[in-house]
Amino acid sequence: CIKLSLRDCKRSTGKSKRSTRHQSGARQTLHKIRSTMASGGSRGTITPCAGFDAEAEAQGMRKAMKGFGTDEKAIIAIVLKCDRAQRQEIIKSYKTNFGKDLIKDLKSELSGHFEDAVIGLMMRQFEYDAYLLNKAIKGLGTNEDILTEVMCSRSNAEIKAIKQEYLQNYKRELERDLAGDTGGHYKRLMISLVQAARDESTSVDIEKAKADAQKLFKAGEGQLGTDESQFNVILATRSYPQLNAIFEQYGKLAQRDILNSIEREMSGDLKEAMKAVVMCARNTPEYFAERIYKSMKGLGTNDDMLIRLLVSRSEVDLQDIKETFLRQYKKSIHKWLDSEISGNYRRLMQGLVGTN
Repeated sequence: CIKLSLRDCKRSTGKSKRSTRHQSGARQTLHKIRSTMASGGSRGTITPCAGFDAEAEAQGMRKAMKGFGTDEKAIIAIVLKCDRAQRQEIIKSYKTNFGKDLIKDLKSELSGHFEDAVIGLMMRQFEYDAYLLNKAIKGLGTNEDILTEVMCSRSNAEIKAIKQEYLQNYKRELERDLAGDTGGHYKRLMISLVQAARDESTSVDIEKAKADAQKLFKAGEGQLGTDESQFNVILATRSYPQLNAIFEQYGKLAQRDILNSIEREMSGDLKEAMKAVVMCARNTPEYFAERIYKSMKGLGTNDDMLIRLLVSRSEVDLQDIKETFLRQYKKSIHKWLDSEISGNYRRLMQGLVGTN
């Protein structure tokens, strides 16, 4: 089944007029995402609903919110049985049939973390990513955790689609906002990644890998101080297969893993971002499994983090993430949620994850 919403890109154009060049870029982005999906790149837990009827589901939403009280369980059932593209059809049918905005109605009826999760699931995939980035940037302070999670884990095609959504929804260039809200070498890495220009070929050149490993060693462990710009060049531009070859050669040369060297040589947000690039190059589901674990371990739960992780990966690779989580931490995400959250919020999150 196709689990990544193709209509995310098609419907992001709205009613505004666009130049031929912009339309061409959107078509190329959609083609690249389709290619990724065709190669088996999607392993989400949410799949399209067979026999989907947008009007019937819109009627179900209306019934769940009409009158006194709200039937949250009915809303959960509708949201979980449909994928993002189908939810967009429900939004359209709801307005057509009832002359009301479904998102506004949901916001008026729901609250707290449950509301945040439902609204996130009602967005298109790249609309949600753009929303997260804007949320991280706007207002006082910056949430670098969100910037790192999104920018260090998305493919070129995904970043291009996010940039289009960001510009359409917030009337601002993502690159300009990233530049204005970050600083130092972390800013340089974010600007490099937002170019969406990483080599995505699958071939590996061992000799170049050896040369790059040598450059990384000289930039860090092999000298006093650290040349962060050299790490930036390699981590932001080399393909994932090439990076893995570089990391293997680096281990032989430095007698330590690249993650250990980054831990020793870097600090703060830059360290976390460079570690994220390395982890995603090696195993993206493992990176997100660790992030989900961090959102729940210890006292209290980082609900904002938990929601964005599960919602954003629900139609991408959440199936792989939950299997990796179980192997790593000997307990399923579904089981972990039992003791971390409660009520309809828990029902929705556990339904999103599914059982192992």
